[in-house]
Amino acid sequence: MNVREIEPLWGVEEVSAYLGVPVHTIRGWRSKNYGPPARKVGKHLRWDPIEVRRWFGRLGQEAA
Repeated sequence: MNVREIEPLWGVEEVSAYLGVPVHTIRGWRSKNYGPPARKVGKHLRWDPIEVRRWFGRLGQEAA
């Protein structure tokens, strides 16, 4: 994989902006085991932008 192909990981603010929902909603989803998958990097939560997009793409119309 070329280094240029690697997209930086997102923090909660970037996920919030991409999905258009408040940060506290993202945190609430995590407590309910919902939302895009995140990983802990030290004490920080990080999201792979590709996984966030996949998660969003799998949402059905009923989620809207």
